[in-house]
Amino acid sequence: MTQQVTTQDGQGAFAAATGRSLESDNAKPRYMEYQRELIRPYAGRSVLEIGAGDGEFVSGYHDAERYVVTDVDPEAVQQMKARFADRKDVEVQQFDGDGSGRLDEPVETLLAINVLEHIEDDAGALRSLSRSVTPGGKIILFVPAYMQLYGEFDRMVGHFRRYTPRTAAEAARRAGLSVEVSKPVNFLGAFAWWAAVRKGGTGSPNPKLVSLYDRYVVPVTKAIEKNVRVPFGQSVLLVARTPTES
Repeated sequence: MTQQVTTQDGQGAFAAATGRSLESDNAKPRYMEYQRELIRPYAGRSVLEIGAGDGEFVSGYHDAERYVVTDVDPEAVQQMKARFADRKDVEVQQFDGDGSGRLDEPVETLLAINVLEHIEDDAGALRSLSRSVTPGGKIILFVPAYMQLYGEFDRMVGHFRRYTPRTAAEAARRAGLSVEVSKPVNFLGAFAWWAAVRKGGTGSPNPKLVSLYDRYVVPVTKAIEKNVRVPFGQSVLLVARTPTES
């Protein structure tokens, strides 16, 4: 049996819950499915997802034999337990994204979507999180990209930074991981984000604009990125391996 871990105080859990609600991709079903398409080729048969919120990603992901979905917020954990009560492949646990927890039974893949930017010592967290991954297993990160896009929204939800492919890879290497992929994704989303949130000065994305973006822009972005390696994007996708046993 895997262990449950609670290491963050109530104030931290409240902040995490607030940031999660603002960063939720629930209103972007096409974008969420695009994330799944990007991540699916790298994920193994067993997955640990850190900071899953309400579990929207795994709700449409059925490619793992064992999927451990976690969050630091006890309320989110209870909601996911109810939501996935009928999913035999899904385990729900409370787990701190800074890596202070550890699974009794390691997984082949650790997944963190929009989590690492909330942790000041990102390399230290990755080093600790890798203890829950089998030797030679994979860590998949999806993080916000480019400090040129950093604005009030990032500060409001507690982002320490936005990444480039280089800085994301550097954090992974400092954690002792071997980087296989580090690339920008969501090319057109970077322009939309800069115009609406960074240049426009809004505190958070407009829900109506988000819905239009998801409906019309995401399909175009997918078509572009299937054929072209884009020079930048709204996010960075990183795939790294944990050290193999000597």
